[in-house]
Amino acid sequence: MVLFRSINLPKHHNRKKNIMLIKEAKKITGGLSKPSKMPGPAYNLPAYKCITGAKLAKVPGSVCAGCYALKGRYRFSNVRDALDRRLESLSHPEWVEAMVTLIGKQPYFRWHDSGDLQSAWHLKQIFEVCVRTPGTRHWLPTREVKFLKLVDPEAVPGNLTIRISSHMIDQPPVKFWPWTSTVRAHGSNRTSHVQDSQTCPAPQNGNKCGPCRACWNRKTSNVEYYEH
Repeated sequence: MVLFRSINLPKHHNRKKNIMLIKEAKKITGGLSKPSKMPGPAYNLPAYKCITGAKLAKVPGSVCAGCYALKGRYRFSNVRDALDRRLESLSHPEWVEAMVTLIGKQPYFRWHDSGDLQSAWHLKQIFEVCVRTPGTRHWLPTREVKFLKLVDPEAVPGNLTIRISSHMIDQPPVKFWPWTSTVRAHGSNRTSHVQDSQTCPAPQNGNKCGPCRACWNRKTSNVEYYEH
């Protein structure tokens, strides 16, 4: 069953309305994060609320085992409280408007440097944000395959690249979705699972994206990362 094939924005999005202040948008959403690795801001949610990832974190050999977003500063009470507020904000009636305000004219944006999709409705909300920020290239990595199986890839906004991440280290990418990501074990010298796959250059760039934008580029069908 395909849940939605296209994005039809509610009529109120086409009306003239008062411009939301950034201060108000931050209050509604909890604000954006600024990963030092990325060429732009991101939005994060609590990793312990990942539907699939929280289960994989307990599975040896999975890409979520030893998840960085479940340790270190992410365990501080103030950080956990901030992440919980962002999760709660998803149901706010002005969440889409607030995210559009915060993203503004950023050239690149990443969804969920921690956390993941919570529902098909959450994904639809993200689609609306992307449609309303046409000058921004969005990247959304996810392990919530069940939500993507409800989506026609043609319905994904053209400025959004959704990559389904394989669950296990050295596991091939899924075949039903056009954009994917995989993780290679340390010391592995195997060839890539995908002919036009690109390996993340961050380890050679001081753990930064540098000039690479493969994750945001639909012409790169698979991006492969080395095990953290």
